[in-house]
Amino acid sequence: MNHFVYIIRSLKDGRYYIGESSDINIRLKEHNEGWVKSTRNMAPFVIVYSEVHESRASALKREKQIKSYKGGNAFKKLLNLPEK
Repeated sequence: MNHFVYIIRSLKDGRYYIGESSDINIRLKEHNEGWVKSTRNMAPFVIVYSEVHESRASALKREKQIKSYKGGNAFKKLLNLPEK
């Protein structure tokens, strides 16, 4: 079963959230409906980036790597944002 690593951006405050899911559309719906505690006050969201992985282990490893970017130039490059 495929798993996804995704980045969503809050339309409310512009912040990003990085996550992993086996169904990216259902997960986005959960974020937007307030079912995810850590993003409840940031909705609504749009998906700005996603990757497909063949295993959950691979997706979790990549999610951890992206989170380690901490919004730096590697994160901006991934999203094609202007670097400082």
